[in-house]
Amino acid sequence: MLKRFFCLLILSTGTAHAGSIQLELEIPQLNVAEYHRPYTAIWLEDDSGQARAHLQLWYDGETRWLNELRRWWRRIGRSATLPADGITGATRGPGVYTLTFDDSHPELKELAAGNYSLVIEVSREVGGRETVRLPFSWPVTDAGEQGASGTSELGAIRLVSTP
Repeated sequence: MLKRFFCLLILSTGTAHAGSIQLELEIPQLNVAEYHRPYTAIWLEDDSGQARAHLQLWYDGETRWLNELRRWWRRIGRSATLPADGITGATRGPGVYTLTFDDSHPELKELAAGNYSLVIEVSREVGGRETVRLPFSWPVTDAGEQGASGTSELGAIRLVSTP
């Protein structure tokens, strides 16, 4: 019985969990004559501006327009293999979307401890382009919440960190 207890204790104290980050992002309803769903890229950059993790990419399958996500294209896009399983998906229309990322995400498994910025960039055909950055630390050691707001192509953005 005691031996079984120690085996369970060892299994339960294995690898420390790095926590998670939950992103809530709003794509606003725009009152425009011609509306197209925005291409959206979400990634992590370190303090020096180097891309360290590619988290999400929403596009309509037309890779020729991905370079309109200019910052993403320069940091990750031109060398990315697309589609990427678990990262790429279809564009999204107006609404609020919640995404959760933890150390089981393929891009975060090997992410070194440090300070990062979560970067969200959107670009819309016959529309605008916008980039929002939210700083955080990985692994997550303290619970926290922060918010931002876009000015045109993005609405309210909230980042919740959970250890």
